[in-house]
This record gives sequence, C-alpha cells and structure tokens, in this order.
Amino acid sequence: MTEKNGKHALNSFLVHRADKSDVWLVTVTLLLVAFGVLMVYSAGSYTGERIYGTEYFYVYKQLMGAALGMAAMFLFSRIDYHVLHRLRFVILAVSVVLLAIVFLPGVGITNYGARRWISLPFFTIQASEISKFGFIVFAAAYIGSHEKKITTFKGILPVVAVGGIICLLIILEPNMSVTICMALLMIVMLFLGGAKIKHLLLIIVPLVVLAVVLILIEPYRFARLMAFLDPWESPLEEGYQLIQSYYGLGAGGFFGVGLFNSRQKYLFLPFAESDFIFSVIGEEFGLLGCAIVMAGYLFIIRRALIISMGAPDRFGSLLASGIAAIIAIQVMVNIAVVTGSIPPTGLPLPFISSGSSGLIVFMSGIGVLNSVKRRSHKSSVLLRSKFRGKSAEFRVE
Repeated sequence: MTEKNGKHALNSFLVHRADKSDVWLVTVTLLLVAFGVLMVYSAGSYTGERIYGTEYFYVYKQLMGAALGMAAMFLFSRIDYHVLHRLRFVILAVSVVLLAIVFLPGVGITNYGARRWISLPFFTIQASEISKFGFIVFAAAYIGSHEKKITTFKGILPVVAVGGIICLLIILEPNMSVTICMALLMIVMLFLGGAKIKHLLLIIVPLVVLAVVLILIEPYRFARLMAFLDPWESPLEEGYQLIQSYYGLGAGGFFGVGLFNSRQKYLFLPFAESDFIFSVIGEEFGLLGCAIVMAGYLFIIRRALIISMGAPDRFGSLLASGIAAIIAIQVMVNIAVVTGSIPPTGLPLPFISSGSSGLIVFMSGIGVLNSVKRRSHKSSVLLRSKFRGKSAEFRVE
C-alpha cells in the first residue's frame, strides 16, 4: 500500500467513526435515567399512595417522560443540528411564549404559590425547562456568528437582553432557583464565546445586587437564607427540610441502608421524589452511591466538552458547551442545596428527579450532542501514524 493510499484509507476510517453516535454518552445517560425511574419509585411510592391512591403515581409519569425522552434523543441525534441554527428565532419565540402562557388563567397551573406549569389534556409541561435550551440555541447561534463583535460590550447586549427577558418571566412565576440557573448559564455562554471579563463584571455585579434585593424584599426568601445559616433555629419551619436532608444523608453512611429502605421518604422529607431525591440516594446507597452518581454526571459533562472541542463549526461547539454548562450548573446547585452548601432552593436533579418536562428536554440535549458528534470530522484524541518515516497527525473520537 502506498503512502497516499494509506492516508486515504485512514482518513476514510476516521470519517466513518465520526459519523457514529457516542455510544458511551448514550449508555451512561440511559443508565442515569433508568436509575432515576427506580429512585422516583422508591422516594415517591409512599407519597403517591397517600395523596393519589397509588404508589406508582410518580413512576408512571417518569416512565412516560423517559419514553418520550428516548424518542426525542433519537430524533435530535438524527437531525442535522444546523436546523436549530435556522430555527433559532422560532425556538426562542416558542420558549418566551410558553413562559408567558403560564400566567393565563385556566392555562397556567398554580402549585405551592407559584405558576410554573402549563396544563395540557394528558400532561403538564414546565415552560422554564424548555426556555433554558431555547436560550442555549439562540446564544450559540448569535455568539457563533459574531466572533469579533462579542468582544465588545455592545456586542453582548442582545444575549443579555434575551437572557434578561427569560429571567424576568421566570422570576415572576416566581422561581428564583431557575432564574439563578439561567443567569449563570448566560454568563458561562458569554465567557465561552469570548466576552471580556470587564464586560462580564458589568453584568455580574448588578445581578448579584438584584439577587440580594429579591431575597430581602420577599420574607420567605429571607427566612430560607436564615434557615440555611442555622436550620436548627427553626427546626419545624424553614429549617425543617434541610434538617431532614441531613438526617437522610447521615443515616446512609458509606454504603447506605439499602434500596427501598429510606425512612425520610415517609413524609419526613418534603419533595423527596424531586428536588431532594439526592438525599434519598445518599440514605439508601450511602456515600459510595452518591459518588457513583456524581461520576456519571462528570462523565456526561466531559463527553459533552470533548464533542464541543471536536465540533466542525463555532455554532456546534457553543451548542455542545451550553448543554454541558446547563447540566453542570443544575447538578452542582441541586447537590449544593441538598448538602446545605447553599441556601435551599427548588431545582431538580437532571435525568433523575421526578418531572417529565425536564427529563424530555435534557434527553433531547443529549440527542443534540450526538448530532454534533456525528457530523464532526475532528477529534478529541491525537492519533499519530507514521508513513515511511514521516509523522502524520489525525484526530479520532
């Protein structure tokens, strides 16, 4: 075989490999989803029986979300992700409209004093979950098309304006946790896109001041902050949930008390099947189980960043980075809340917490990552191949 033919054969092999999905990414994602279904049943069976008359209430919804999520993941992995670039304004408009529809009487559902869900004939959707990914698509498209402009303060204003509108609609629900999540996502996307630190500080400082004001003007938010500083000051009120989370994590020890053996899920720990499901995981599987779950998230985030670095264009790179960022932000905030590292706030754990909307949207994000990967001829690993004493470099997935 000649040197030319050898290089052609190797290049064909690399292109063929690049056209394939990331099997490990999909496998770890599906394992987390399957584990989530199991934990939703374990954490929510007693509550489902007491409130809705069946222990399978939450797990039925989770299974439906998992099934629709798998279909969405497969669909988005097969669609060229550049379609998202062409539809960026449509996707953004749908995201904003859904957030606005939440406030319409008879359409938006009020629960625990907040209007966050839209009622549909057979299920409900949480508009804020969709808006996060709608923002990622818009930001990736805009930043990707304005590489030089994004280094100016004027250049970042469209992204800030869109992010600000979405944050405003979410905080009006009210949902401060998702608002913070969106604000962090916006900063990360701008930073990854090349915005200057001094310009980011002009955004971050007012956001921090605004967050402090929002906490101080709402008594329940201020009470949560005080409960975070000393939950035993109000053990039966604001500090109750955090104390129960501590009990669950503490009881688990290193190996846990065993699957289905959690005691905190018997109405001691509020939202055990959703926002505080990580506490039940810690109780039933211990520190070891928590570490394995976190390792799964780290693996997914790492694979997403690898796909980002190997993307064939700037839009694909920012799209993959944005998906990695939202997963990382939401996981960190959820675990930090459950462990008492930051003030309590409601935010589900991706792929695991009860909630069909979030599950479908995050699995769709994995499909988009696969779409970027399948159309990339770059790579994350350097392969050196020598032909007749000359060194040639190739990149493979």
